[in-house]
Amino acid sequence: MRWAQIYDPLGQPALSTLASALPVVVLLGALGVLRWRAHMAALAGLATALLVAIAIFGMPLSIALSTAAYGAAYGLLPIGWIVLNVIFLYQLTEQRGLLAVQRESITSVTRDRRLQLLLVAFCFGAFFEGASGFGTPVAVTGAVLIGLGFTPLLASGLSLIANTAPVAFGALGTPIIALQSVTSLDLHALSAMVGRQLPFFSILVPFWLVWAFAGWRGMAGVWPAALVAGVFFAVPQFLVSNFHGPWLVDVVASVISMAALTLFLRVWQPRQHWALEGEAGPATVEHHHPRGTVLRAWVPWIILSAVVFVWGLPQTRALLDGVSIVRVPVPGLHNLVQRVPPVVAVPRPEAAIYAFNYLSATGTGILVAALVAGLVMRYRPAELLRAYWSTIKLVRLSLLTIAAKLALGFTTRYSGLDATLGLAFARTGILYPFFGTLLGWLGVALTGSDTSSNVLFGSLQRITAEQLSLSPILMAAANSSGGVMGKMIDAQSIVVASTATRWYGHEGEILRYVFRHSLALACLVGLLVALQAYVLPFSAMVLR
Repeated sequence: MRWAQIYDPLGQPALSTLASALPVVVLLGALGVLRWRAHMAALAGLATALLVAIAIFGMPLSIALSTAAYGAAYGLLPIGWIVLNVIFLYQLTEQRGLLAVQRESITSVTRDRRLQLLLVAFCFGAFFEGASGFGTPVAVTGAVLIGLGFTPLLASGLSLIANTAPVAFGALGTPIIALQSVTSLDLHALSAMVGRQLPFFSILVPFWLVWAFAGWRGMAGVWPAALVAGVFFAVPQFLVSNFHGPWLVDVVASVISMAALTLFLRVWQPRQHWALEGEAGPATVEHHHPRGTVLRAWVPWIILSAVVFVWGLPQTRALLDGVSIVRVPVPGLHNLVQRVPPVVAVPRPEAAIYAFNYLSATGTGILVAALVAGLVMRYRPAELLRAYWSTIKLVRLSLLTIAAKLALGFTTRYSGLDATLGLAFARTGILYPFFGTLLGWLGVALTGSDTSSNVLFGSLQRITAEQLSLSPILMAAANSSGGVMGKMIDAQSIVVASTATRWYGHEGEILRYVFRHSLALACLVGLLVALQAYVLPFSAMVLR
């Protein structure tokens, strides 16, 4: 029997909203205040979500359990599969002693830690976001920063802050494509609108990243480099998104930004070099390795970049899906939950089909890259098997956390808890452009994905915008642009970061480090959207 969602089960919108927020409060409170380990906090949040969904929102027990199982499966594939295989590659490079060579080769480009952050966390991370998304950039850049000598907290937190402005066009434009599918708005118009919002933050984020690490004085010392990294990312981001589409925005912008910054650093260096806290002095070590040794040290990451990019191409995915994908309607859930107005224009059942895409999944591409790199590094098959087993043991609790977190996110979605929160934002009237943007931020914090946030709230954004005589394209795009700032505080990303930096158990510290940055940047996006909605010349940028 089909179950229709209820958005005000307590008969008082305020009380129903508070009830729907309980799982998030429990999760974040356990992580950030009680300092529980991530898997315990995620399980507590999941238990709360199930209790609220069943006892207050009236979700049938069988449907609720099926929903949690669906979310957990999605957490393991594709998300956990990515984490496992990135850490496997990192383990292989570390065991061969290549991290030291990589570290010293980067210092030959720049000895300044602030500039290393711009190159690795912002530029390099943006490429992986554009090519694959789904946690890959944080896992890769966190591992590289640890290899460069950054502390686990800095490597985790700064990788999360850097992985913001590129997110809306991640995984070859997947979030925008998903947004179009639920709103029926023009894909190119949505791409163009997001491309008129995020370039401001693509310029801001490099400055913000360096400020979070080195403070105002440290940022002032490298402002020309931050400007080069930001502008040479923002301009291609605007041009490609507005005149081509969402698919190659991040890939093109990141490559141009990385090349421009590297060339700029050949002719400019800051007057004072910046060292990590506790270092005897600035990072001034020059490497004396032969060029061939340096190339071999970077071959694993070069292989990873090439394979992940090819794996993410639509043609490759279609080919691999054609021979491998298995689509399984989730028993006890598929088409049994019905979303109703005002969240959607007309009542419609919620599909629940688990796509077991074991070949086309990004994690499989990363595994292939790791195996190829392992053979290039002259590992024997038995050594690769032992390294993989040790990696599984290393990340087992991280995989449990990711599974529990995605189970929580799917439970909030199918039970209607997310819609109740969204409707609370929709009641803000003239302030809706600001709070509607924060709704996207909340969606990513809940689900761990800008794509999922767009699927959850895209239709609501369009309906509310039309009721308030706002541009539906503006508000749908705002959901995605605001959502990118929630990427740094969702439990999934934090667990990926803590695992990549081998700092598991300290997720609460990472959350406290990045939360204020996430909220502040989300509010700035909200202010920009409000200006676009009501104030010239910003409103001239709006597509209607």
